[in-house]
Amino acid sequence: MCISTGAADFSGTIVYCGRQHHPEHGLIHVLGYQNTAVNLAEGPNAMLLHLPTSHLTPRHFLPTGRDGDVLRRMVTAVEDAEAAADGIALMGAEPRSAVQVFDHDVYTVLLADDPTAIPAALWRVPPHRRPALDPDLLNFYADHFPDHAIALCCFDNADARRAKPLLLRYAPHDPDLLTLPALDSHTGGPPDLDATVPVDHWVLYSTDEAPPGWGAPVPHPPTTRHRLRTFLPTTVMGRHYGAGQPLPNGDFTLTHDALLSGDLDRVERRQVGRH
Repeated sequence: MCISTGAADFSGTIVYCGRQHHPEHGLIHVLGYQNTAVNLAEGPNAMLLHLPTSHLTPRHFLPTGRDGDVLRRMVTAVEDAEAAADGIALMGAEPRSAVQVFDHDVYTVLLADDPTAIPAALWRVPPHRRPALDPDLLNFYADHFPDHAIALCCFDNADARRAKPLLLRYAPHDPDLLTLPALDSHTGGPPDLDATVPVDHWVLYSTDEAPPGWGAPVPHPPTTRHRLRTFLPTTVMGRHYGAGQPLPNGDFTLTHDALLSGDLDRVERRQVGRH
């Protein structure tokens, strides 16, 4: 469940979207993304994420430090809650520019409001992480997601398997619609919006407006830094989609009202940018 710029195999994907009122940044969404990547391209590769926000900067990316299992803890919390139910014991403003390039964990990340501006900035990516880009893929995002920020996360063969989760905050276009980027294409070209694709991932949600007793508690160790802790949920809800289950190609969306009621059956697979 990912868009890659070259041939790749992604498995064990975890995607998370949390809605919260942050003491410094106001009403935001927090996206978490992690998978196991096998690069099948001859050279470097990259995964591409589209976010429903006007602009991203490096300050929006949250370093996980020693908390590389932060998303796995959320999955474990949901799994434990499901087992129990079955009776089984168990950051400041930065100047805008066409493309911002920076290192984050094992990735060199390119952030752009206009994806067609990315090729001109590729020279700033170290050669061992610099992927070949299909112009049709970038044009696809420019046409179908013109109001989204784009993050191109470049990696090399050696680093693909030891990446920590990506965690970032942003001000969403619609705070009451939680969206997880889930378009799928591993060929380097644009995704087929008419396709059904097999999935293998957890989809997780949270809200700081949840009523008492909502969701599964997520324990965070005492070593979790306070700055990171302010962006993490205390409870989550989620669902696993796997065993090659085919779904229409698209993103996952859930309204905040449905999330508050705990109704994950109202999760939709939506082609957000299609027209």
